[in-house]
Parts: sequence; C-alpha cells; structure tokens
Amino acid sequence: MESEQSAAAGAVVADSVVLVLNQNYEPLNVCNLRRALVLLSRGKAEIIEQGPGVLRSPSQVFPRPSVIRLVNLIKRPRPKARLCRKEIFRRDNYTCQYCGARAKDLTLDHVVPRHKGGRHTWENLVTACRACNHRKGGKTLEEARMTLLRPPFQPYVSPYYALYPYLQSHREWQKFVPGWLPAEVPEPSVNGAVAAPAEASSPIEGARRSAR
Repeated sequence: MESEQSAAAGAVVADSVVLVLNQNYEPLNVCNLRRALVLLSRGKAEIIEQGPGVLRSPSQVFPRPSVIRLVNLIKRPRPKARLCRKEIFRRDNYTCQYCGARAKDLTLDHVVPRHKGGRHTWENLVTACRACNHRKGGKTLEEARMTLLRPPFQPYVSPYYALYPYLQSHREWQKFVPGWLPAEVPEPSVNGAVAAPAEASSPIEGARRSAR
C-alpha cells in the first residue's frame, strides 16, 4: 500500500504541499505530498480536505490530500522565527522602515550601529532601502536626524504568519487558521520588545465541524 502511494506521489510535481493539523486541529506545519502519503498509509493521519484531482499508481487510484490531521496529539514548543535577512524583510513587509518605500534593492540596517554597541537582534535590525541606509551610515537615529516608521520587534510565529505564503494558493487551508490566532497581539513597546501572546485554547468550531 505504501509503495503504491509513493509511486503515485512520484508522478506529481515535487513542490506539492499538504497542511498538517494536530489531533486537536491545531495547524502544525506543511509537508510534501510524499510525506503526507506515508503518514496516511501508516495510519498516523487522516485526510480532512482533498486537493484537486487524484493520484494514480499503476494499479490504484488515491485521493489527493490537501489537509491531513494526525491521529495522535503531539506536543511541541512554540516555534520561533529565524533571525535572517529574509525574515526581517518579511516582518517589515518588504518596506524601508525609514522612508516607507518598497524598493527592489532592500538592505538590512542596525538601528544602533554595531561600532556603537548595537546588537544583531530583532529589536535592532530593520529593512532599509539603499538610499536611506547610505544616508544613515554609521550614525544613530538622532545623529542622522531620521525616525523609524515603527519600533522593530521579534515577530510572533502564529499559524497565520507561518502559513501566509501558502494561503492564497490553498484557500481550503484558511478556515483552519483563525481559531489559533491569539486574541490580541500586543503592539511593540518603545524599545521594540514584544510580549509573547497567550496560546489560543482551541480552533474555531466552524472549521472543526466542516472538517468532519
């Protein structure tokens, strides 16, 4: 059975992805189609939403999963966004935090320059266009007479933040996300720190009912 499903998955484009839900319908992660079929064939998951079309092996036809749910509840620590150029740009919506421009040649800037004791942290890194980065140079905000659009902060990795790149092309996933968003995500404080919001207690009941 598993080999048949693997053969079927092999005929599908490699970038096909599947949303994985915990046993309590909490969005966990995204996996590739082959991994999803292995979990299904071993009885570790069930299909909640089917994708378009079917999967065919030489002798069988299988439903194409889009959303699967694990049979057993698993616990995992709260995920954290990786501090890197890509995630800084994403947090700042690919916008220069000094002038508001959405430029193609974006750069990273240390709000407090490294040679003045500035650290390489979420709270001291912002997206900047090349013109603003050149204008600020190795100065502080006060010295450069520049201001930020908002204080930098470490993003909270909610299911929406983690799944956002996929939600437009997988609209059937959207109903599984809202119930796991925090009721209120606090605004960053003056120094850029953001308090971690509390975990949501349960997914939206509408999504749970429609998935059954």
